[in-house]
Amino acid sequence: MGDTEHCISPPVPVMRGPQLRTHLRWRVVAAVFLLAFITIVDRVCISSAKLSIAAELHIPDVQFGWVFGAFAVGYAIAMIPSGWLGDRIAPRAFLALNVCCWSLFTACTGLVTGLTALLVVRLLFGLAEAGVYPTASRALYNWMPVSERGSALGLLNAGSRLGAALGLAIASWIILLFTWRVCFLLLGAAGLTWAVCWYFWYHDDPAEQRGISAEELGYIRKPAERSSEQRQRSGAWKQQAFSVSGCLLLFQYFANNFSLFLVYSWMLPYLQQRFLVQPARAGIYSGLPMYCGVAATFGGGVLIDGLFRRGFRSWSRAIPAVGGFLLAALGVALAGLAASPGWFVFWIAIVVLGLDSTVSSSWTVCSDIGREHTATVSAAMNMAGSLGSFACAIVFPYAVHLTGRADAFFWIAAALNLAGLCCWLRLGVRLAERRPLLQAS
Repeated sequence: MGDTEHCISPPVPVMRGPQLRTHLRWRVVAAVFLLAFITIVDRVCISSAKLSIAAELHIPDVQFGWVFGAFAVGYAIAMIPSGWLGDRIAPRAFLALNVCCWSLFTACTGLVTGLTALLVVRLLFGLAEAGVYPTASRALYNWMPVSERGSALGLLNAGSRLGAALGLAIASWIILLFTWRVCFLLLGAAGLTWAVCWYFWYHDDPAEQRGISAEELGYIRKPAERSSEQRQRSGAWKQQAFSVSGCLLLFQYFANNFSLFLVYSWMLPYLQQRFLVQPARAGIYSGLPMYCGVAATFGGGVLIDGLFRRGFRSWSRAIPAVGGFLLAALGVALAGLAASPGWFVFWIAIVVLGLDSTVSSSWTVCSDIGREHTATVSAAMNMAGSLGSFACAIVFPYAVHLTGRADAFFWIAAALNLAGLCCWLRLGVRLAERRPLLQAS
């Protein structure tokens, strides 16, 4: 028996994702995480600089709402064309071009001398930045198997939330130490540096990436997953983005961004004006909810992949989103009733925790229904989100101007979050019925 045992060869271990000798796909995720961080720091810097810019350029609050909104308008206009180009030009070149352009406009923000110039630069900044997230999603689609896309897209969005959390505080300190103009110039330089590194390092086809192993390449290109995806590549992107499922996806992202954009735009000046919080402290307070966003976006992605592997498949996308919108509706209603800055920040943190639990679900479903049109379908969804951001930028100051309080805004946001919850209940049913890839093991 002993000799027989020595003759038996040990089983060959099956190579799974975490055991691979190389992890280049996760380095790609790390690169887009860093991109998301820089992108959102550049975007929220205008909020930290709002009071300084308004004082120097003599811009009242209602007009500054249009400054915030100008970015969202440009973002919405260019979103679908940018996503379409991202699918056709491919992420390496197009993402580098996007980042170069919006970095230049970020730097130009520090050179403006009046309201008109500021509106034009913010509009151009929105136009240039529109393709970043859809194209980054396509880059991850090229590199990630379906069983890991939730986590990868969760990290992409976690980078943006960390950028918002730290960016509001960092920008506030840079403005105090130097000026708001220097802050925009430094951020523009950071974006340009990332673009150059990306262009010379990343490859659209994993097989061309230097140092990738055969095991990891085979894991990325799982035959069963890819062949199932190939069977679903018929139909134009419009049929995918504006189907019933696509429209539900678009509307829930409008609802998400309507509440979330408050943190990126009006929260910091609102704390200063409504609760008389000092600028540096307001920058720290405004960033605190976004730490919840970091946890929620990454945690939501991990939860999606975990539910997927446990057999929930299509509902793995819907379950985190339903819970997230319910939490956000409760939080935004109570934020409107807060009588102190501490409670206001706490309830906004609950809102962010809820809304960002839905974000990984949203971007993962874009890959599920978009396939090789991932960037374009993601862009359509992000366009709806930017329209929600624009609505937030305009509705909030007008609500305060007309009533003296922001109660109406918070009740509208709560109603939209409940509508988003209903969208995800329906999406879960439709994805279970119509997505054979998600039903396959």
